[in-house]
Amino acid sequence: MKKIEYKNKKAFFKFEFIEKYTAGIVLTGTEIKSIRDGKINFTDSYCVYKENELWVTSVHISEYSLGTCNNHDPKRDRKLLLNRRELNKLQKKVAEKGLTIVPVSLFLNEAGIAKMEIALARGKKLHDKREDIKDRDTKRDLDRTKKMK
Repeated sequence: MKKIEYKNKKAFFKFEFIEKYTAGIVLTGTEIKSIRDGKINFTDSYCVYKENELWVTSVHISEYSLGTCNNHDPKRDRKLLLNRRELNKLQKKVAEKGLTIVPVSLFLNEAGIAKMEIALARGKKLHDKREDIKDRDTKRDLDRTKKMK
């Protein structure tokens, strides 16, 4: 079975991660088939609490091409599955100023079950983003010089 993993690249650029968690995600049959086809986009997604449960919003999973009238809504909110202890801990931390929960990646585990890695994150300032770009450029230049030798 090939490894299926999708990363939220914008989240790595916009946020600094404090803690990471792996959560299950509630999906329908046509949603998991679309994920296996690679039709997922969660660049602008985020997590919110509704009635003491964690939900991920703005994850776009395209409709399954062979799905009939039973196809899913591509933009619906999806419930994340975590332990109550983890949910309470995250809820307390999100109440602090400047912290949010963002999806980092979505993958299928060995059993073929979809899991989402989420992170408690703080938004980066502009100068932090510039430093990341500078570090990435210098690393790229060093790699190029190593390859030329």
